[in-house]
Amino acid sequence: MPELPEVETMCRGLHSLVGRQIESAACPAIDVKPCGMYPKKATLLRRLKGSEVLAIERRGKRVVLRLDCGYLVFQPKMTGLVCLTDPPDPGHVRLILKMRFAAGANQAAGHAAERVYFWDRRGLGTIALWSSEELETHLGSDVLGIDALEINADELQERAGRSKRAIKVVLLDQKIVAGVGNLYASEILHRIGLDPRQGADSLTNSQWQLLHAAMRDILQTAIRYEGSTLGDGTYRNALNQDGSYQNHHQVYDREGEKCLTCGRGDILRIVQTQRATFFCAECQR
Repeated sequence: MPELPEVETMCRGLHSLVGRQIESAACPAIDVKPCGMYPKKATLLRRLKGSEVLAIERRGKRVVLRLDCGYLVFQPKMTGLVCLTDPPDPGHVRLILKMRFAAGANQAAGHAAERVYFWDRRGLGTIALWSSEELETHLGSDVLGIDALEINADELQERAGRSKRAIKVVLLDQKIVAGVGNLYASEILHRIGLDPRQGADSLTNSQWQLLHAAMRDILQTAIRYEGSTLGDGTYRNALNQDGSYQNHHQVYDREGEKCLTCGRGDILRIVQTQRATFFCAECQR
């Protein structure tokens, strides 16, 4: 379930692609639900061929390859991966890019990956090749809020503090703050002892400061541990390796267990806007 730390880890794993060209692009024939693609497949594959990778970027929970022909945007959603080695299985590979060194490029990094795979088990992800204008239309400031690793505490309070919605729901609103996903929202709120059902407009100034600090620390720590690989094993980094932050979860997916923080409360699971929320009944009153 890729969220900001997982997508950031994917992006960092792709940096060896910078300065390389896409020799060919192909969509394997597979007998599963197709993922969303723009433009249509034939046009996309034709436009990608011969393009040079200029930079690797992240927009919220999306992986972006900045090419000399536009922006190739992967949205992994629930079960998507962008990786440089063989993905979990061949039956759900949606796109393969065969890479080569650009003319005149320094080939000292000869170990760089020969292929890039976009793999998506459920077909919920999307692939888009956009111009700079299209990128701004779809992922600009009118659509995505300030990145969770860039927003400051005052900005977070200003953007979120007037909402009467539950604070957990507000943290997941990508127009308010970009990149916080369901797993990490539960962990952030547990860190500072907030009930996920509490209205965002009821938080004090000091609580917003604590929430911001917890958000940055948890997301940065999760990036350092290369994200969370859960029980279904879906998430892998760009080199097809597990993350390890799941070993540090305090509440997520721990329903019925004793709280690791207070040792007294039980971890509860509720549903908010169709997403599972985990919290301690004792220290998140």
